[in-house]
Amino acid sequence: QDLFSKSDPFLEIYRIDDDRSEQLVYRTEVVKNNLSPIWEPFKVSLNSLCSCEEKRKLRCVVWDYDSRGKHDFIGEFFTTFEEMQKAMGENKVGVRTWGQPGYGAKKRNYKNSGVVVLLDLKIHRVYSFLDYIMGGCQIHFTVAIDFTASNGDPRNSCSLHYINPYQPNEYLKALVAVGEICQDYDSDKKFSALGFGARIPPKYEVSHDFAINFNPDNDECEGIQGVVESYQSCLPKIQLYGPTNVAPIISKVARVAADEERTKEASQYFILLILTDGVVTDMADTREAIVRASYLPMSIIIVGVGNADFTDMQILDGDDGVLRSPKGEPVLRDIVQFVPFREFKNASPTALAKCVLAEVPKQVVEYYSYKAFPPRCPQPETPDSNLSSPQ
Repeated sequence: QDLFSKSDPFLEIYRIDDDRSEQLVYRTEVVKNNLSPIWEPFKVSLNSLCSCEEKRKLRCVVWDYDSRGKHDFIGEFFTTFEEMQKAMGENKVGVRTWGQPGYGAKKRNYKNSGVVVLLDLKIHRVYSFLDYIMGGCQIHFTVAIDFTASNGDPRNSCSLHYINPYQPNEYLKALVAVGEICQDYDSDKKFSALGFGARIPPKYEVSHDFAINFNPDNDECEGIQGVVESYQSCLPKIQLYGPTNVAPIISKVARVAADEERTKEASQYFILLILTDGVVTDMADTREAIVRASYLPMSIIIVGVGNADFTDMQILDGDDGVLRSPKGEPVLRDIVQFVPFREFKNASPTALAKCVLAEVPKQVVEYYSYKAFPPRCPQPETPDSNLSSPQ
């Protein structure tokens, strides 16, 4: 019929609430000049679709797109999620032309104005961050401290690494404030503690990924206080140097995360906490390392110390656009969070905690959802379990 001759159809799904009001759940893309459109697969939460009630009525409407917004009604049908599961792949769901009253009566052989076929339907359980933690997923933190010369001579009171017997320097303030927040997420309270950009004993060659306790076989410290003690012990023994190469540290943690990925379980997730004073020297390599790390069970929190220009860090954060490798490959997921510590010096610990860990729960869930790894010991399902997440 003429109505379908040059149709540009799209489909809308509405949930009918208890008060009989309708809420738009999903609108498909428009398929141009097509009498038999196949719309792209899409995902929608069961809560949005039917309030987790499989018998709740849904209204599905097919429209012929009009660029002026005056879309032509093609037809509609009512169904439920329960019926959709039964219809999937076998039963066709008819679309009647409700927009033309009496049309069926005028046309003796009229059956419908088209047929919508549900080609596939899969129920994918969406787990929350809490589900993974309760299921036994361990969060492991690695602290990486910038020991480059741009921080200033530790013997000078203007240095961010100034050794002051009476009060903590800028790095210690940031380390303790942020570290104590992260410590609550780490079950064994042990932190791998690394340094970069310094000349280290015995040969005083530049290293970009050394253990600050000088034990390469076991770089872990007991709690954030253990990191503080190792830092204070390490500082007089090294020479601040450069350049500020961050990629080696990221790659080192990524190798450990890659080993964990091969277990194909949601058992361990790694977070790299980088404390730095600003400009990154190996920006291209760092972008490449972050893109590679975005495919692994790993996140990066960068804490900016001091008052330097943190433009590079904001670029790595990627909140203003998708971070890409030098070759143009985008990150699989956003895994970097940048925190300018100077903005939180006088703020409450709660405000700092919210900023530091704002994206971690989402990043953990995104990774395990991408890999289709459920929690190791799944908790009993609840209708809104996919909505709960620590704030």
